[in-house]
Amino acid sequence: MLKIYNTLIRKKQNFIPLIPGEVRMYVCGMTVYDFCHLGHARVLVVFDTVVRWLKELGFKVTYVRNITDIDDKIIKRAQENGESIDALTKRFIEAMHQDAAMLGATQPTHEPRATQCVDNMIAMIHTLVQKGFAYVAANGDVFYAVHRFPDYGKLSGKSLEDLRAGERVEIDLNKRDPLDFVLWKSAKPAEPCWDSPWGKGRPGWHIECSAMSERYLGEHFDIHGGGQDLQFPHHENEIAQSEGAHDHPYVNYWMHNGFVRVDNEKMSKSLGNFFTVREVLTRYQAEVVRFFILRAHYRSPLNYSDEHLNDARNALDRLYIALKEYEIPTAAIDWKDPYAERFMAAMNDDFNTPEAIAVLFDLAAELNRTGNAQLAASLKVLGGILGLLQQNPQTYLQYNFSTERSLFSQEEIERMIQQRLEARKKRDFARADMIRKQLAEAGIILEDGAQGTTWRRQ
Repeated sequence: MLKIYNTLIRKKQNFIPLIPGEVRMYVCGMTVYDFCHLGHARVLVVFDTVVRWLKELGFKVTYVRNITDIDDKIIKRAQENGESIDALTKRFIEAMHQDAAMLGATQPTHEPRATQCVDNMIAMIHTLVQKGFAYVAANGDVFYAVHRFPDYGKLSGKSLEDLRAGERVEIDLNKRDPLDFVLWKSAKPAEPCWDSPWGKGRPGWHIECSAMSERYLGEHFDIHGGGQDLQFPHHENEIAQSEGAHDHPYVNYWMHNGFVRVDNEKMSKSLGNFFTVREVLTRYQAEVVRFFILRAHYRSPLNYSDEHLNDARNALDRLYIALKEYEIPTAAIDWKDPYAERFMAAMNDDFNTPEAIAVLFDLAAELNRTGNAQLAASLKVLGGILGLLQQNPQTYLQYNFSTERSLFSQEEIERMIQQRLEARKKRDFARADMIRKQLAEAGIILEDGAQGTTWRRQ
């Protein structure tokens, strides 16, 4: 049985969906004012892998990942750029979709935008005001009264007393309590706004996900995911909003992926160690980045460095090299096979992708030892569940980022291989060795086998 580490209870538990055979899952998506960074990449890949495995287990999955397309940062960036908010968000939504596709992350079932669901947010805020969980301030803002929700802090383990004693809270004289958070912001000049019972304004950030998840998944659903940085206050506030509005549990299983660190420091623009997905993909194939992300357990910190990316590339190379001699037909998985059993056990243990990948390497080692084509089929199919090993091996191994990075084009490499073959036929081994050396100095590795000579880029 699948076990999931539930942040809410701080331990693994058997996964039992609310509706047998169906899974409803919501993941907090991107605020689209800039290109996706490595933290976003991890969210995209981790929860795509969760969906893949749930489907492999036979569940019908409804996967919702939202887009925040109205926010203080978006407004500020559009003003700085001298462009409309619509133009800015459209540009970065398209870029996000491109990055996600490159990383092998399939589109969610629903991808609602905050601006499309304002009516749902207003309705939920209205309910919270009526029930006494929220109040209208003198300036027209609507705030959630945190002290009215007795279970506040149950996700993060923080108590109101601890928060008041130790947390830095922005001072706002319109709040009754410094810990209260905004649900509705009254309109400001030159900002987008909507009509509401409290006057023109726009929703706060936290209410977005409560309202959008309810619209597409109902008041109570199975899994809610996101980055560890969202556990508090965002997800804590979601629970307060949704359970305050509906008087019953909001989510059964909370999943949070770990932080991305760069050379053992937290990734931050202020530290100058901030990397977008696009920057990384100028130096590494997208599948290498996906493989790098999945080599770490999703709850563990992920430490980005050139050394770790290079190691991931070399490791993925070894799996593709093991496959390159085989024509692999489409095959079903025999889950009674020992390798497949180990793979399933790993994935059912809170999506333990590092252990699942270890199974792939054991399969590759046995394939290299025995030459059993059935092992090649198993390696490719199991890799496919993780979104790996689906390229033609030669295409992957011969990938070149730009012609400027290689002294030789693919056509020149093929011609030199033929010249080397002719030299060997004439027993001119000195020339044959010279050609191999020239190619090696350009990062081209030749491999002689029963099927002839093949090549790959180092």
